[in-house]
Amino acid sequence: MKKLLMGCVAALAMAAGASGAHADGCKVGIAMYTLGAPYFAAQVAAAEDQAKKAGCEVTSSDGQNDMAKQIADVEDMVAKGINLLILNPRDPEGLVPTADAATKAGVKVVVMDSSINPKADVVTQVRSSNDQNGFLVGQWLANATKGQHLKIILLSGDKGNEVGRDRRLGVLKGLAEGQLNTVGKTDFEIVGQGWGGWSNEGGLAAMEDLMTAHADANVVLGENDSMVLGAIKAMEAAGKTGVLPLAAADGQKEALALIKEGKYGATGLNDPDLVARTAVDIGLKAVKGELPSNFPKLNLTTPDVITKENVDKYYRADAVF
Repeated sequence: MKKLLMGCVAALAMAAGASGAHADGCKVGIAMYTLGAPYFAAQVAAAEDQAKKAGCEVTSSDGQNDMAKQIADVEDMVAKGINLLILNPRDPEGLVPTADAATKAGVKVVVMDSSINPKADVVTQVRSSNDQNGFLVGQWLANATKGQHLKIILLSGDKGNEVGRDRRLGVLKGLAEGQLNTVGKTDFEIVGQGWGGWSNEGGLAAMEDLMTAHADANVVLGENDSMVLGAIKAMEAAGKTGVLPLAAADGQKEALALIKEGKYGATGLNDPDLVARTAVDIGLKAVKGELPSNFPKLNLTTPDVITKENVDKYYRADAVF
């Protein structure tokens, strides 16, 4: 089930869907910084589908987690005459000149999912609220573990990634506030941090090292579900028990299935389909000159924490992600 976007974004998406947003000579480029996790594969598939439904020619690329490659991908798309660029940037600073150059060339640029420095000359940024999703997950963790000293293994995506930073800090803020409200003090520590590159395999490898170094850890917190699912595989292979897995965000169907079974604590709502389709709809409006002059530069989906109590609201066995 999808959440509505705040404010005017929902109305724009509905209007674009109703009109079909057809545009003669519409060429859309979708530049992903990676397709190394199911979330990103689902996101690019949704963006491609939405653009094709609008009658646009679509080109997409996989930056393979390499900023130089993603920059080259965008430059190639611009040279081939796209008029809309949907950009999921590898680096919030490194992609600013590239986004600016595309805009200067007459391309409408919409950033989705990962953030870019607000100084970038783009139409808008569309993403879930990483901080608020994380905060809700942290509060859930505090309430679920009242009175227990938490020794947390943290699985992060990439160094310098603002999405990961906002997610983990959101969880820690929610956890601190939740513990203060429930037991009157904070009682947790991050015993180790590993870098899993957002992938299942990366989470598995990082967890293998961290659970050996920190055998007394009782929580594994990931910045996305894919890394936590990898960590669970590592724990199962080692016969490791007594560790509560949870993620700051995503809502991957494999994680939701485990939440239903009581084998996974919680995750934040981050719907790749909604984010991608909304980004395309807004971008097509921009191409047609139909956005208001005061259109917001940042648009966030409504946050939520997915737990055993509400998982049936979100779980779909046939979902791409």
